[in-house]
Amino acid sequence: MAMYRAKSEGRDTYRFFNEEMNYAATEQLNIRVGLRKALELNQFQLFYQPQLEMTTGKIVGAEALIRWFHPELGMVSPASFIPVAEASGLIVPIGNWVLQEACREVARWRDSGMSNPVVAVNLSALQFARGNIEQAVSDAVASAGITPQMLELELTESIMLHNTESVLATVKRLKQKGFAFTIDDFGTGYSSLQYLKSFAVDKLKIDQSFVRDITEDEDDAAIVRAIVQVAKGLGLKTIAEGVETAEAMALLAQYRCDEVQGYYLGRPMPARQFMAYLQQYGECRKISVTS
Repeated sequence: MAMYRAKSEGRDTYRFFNEEMNYAATEQLNIRVGLRKALELNQFQLFYQPQLEMTTGKIVGAEALIRWFHPELGMVSPASFIPVAEASGLIVPIGNWVLQEACREVARWRDSGMSNPVVAVNLSALQFARGNIEQAVSDAVASAGITPQMLELELTESIMLHNTESVLATVKRLKQKGFAFTIDDFGTGYSSLQYLKSFAVDKLKIDQSFVRDITEDEDDAAIVRAIVQVAKGLGLKTIAEGVETAEAMALLAQYRCDEVQGYYLGRPMPARQFMAYLQQYGECRKISVTS
C-alpha cells in the first residue's frame, strides 16, 4: 500500500505505511462487500437534477445521479463507492440498473404530460470494456417503452481515450438507433477536437469548475465562451453544469449556451420530489432567463 501511494504521488519517492492507509483499505473493503448486497437489497436510489433549455426557459429533462443508502453507514458518497465499483467490476451491473431505472422514470415524466422529456445517464468506461453496453441500453429503452431520443448518454473523456475504435463503433451504432451522446466534464481532460469530429457527439457538458466563478473570473469566462463557440462551429449543443446564481445564468445566455443545470434551478432530488418539481416549474411556469 505504501508503495502504491508513493507511485501515485510521482514515483522516485517513498511513503511509510500508516494508520490512515489501513483505515482507507478497511473502508474500501467494507464498501466492496456492501456493494455486492446493495443491488439485491434495493439500497440504490436515483436522484434527478433538472436541466433547463435557455431559449424557452423550460425544464426539458434531468441528469440521473445514483445514491447509495446503506443501513449502517447512511448515505455513502458516490465519490467513495464509484471508484470501488469500477475497480471491482461491479459498475457493470450497477450501471445496467441505473439505465433501467432512469428509463422507467423518464417514461413517467412523459405519461404525466411533459413534452419530449430527456434523462441523461453517465456511462462508465468499464461498461464499454466488459459489459454489452449496446444491448443494455437497447433493453432498458424497450422495457420502459420509451424512444431512444428520451435517453441521453454521457461519456467521459477517458472512454474515448481507451479502445477508441471499439468504442467509436459502438457509439456509431447507437447513434444510428437514435440515441444522443454528451461528453461530460468537457475541458478537464485530454480529448482533442479530433475526438469530437470522430465520435460525432451531440452535446458538450461544460465542467462546473469553469462555470461556478464565471461572473468573477475572467479566465473561466473566456474558457466557457470559447467552448460554446467551438461547439457552435461543430454544430453541437452545450450544457453548463454548476450554475448557482441568476447572474451566471444570464452570462451563459449571453454566450448562447443552450442548456444549464445547477443549484440555481434545483439540487438533485428523489424521483417523487422531481415529479412535484416538474408540476410546479416544468410545463406550468417558465423560468425567466435574462441575457
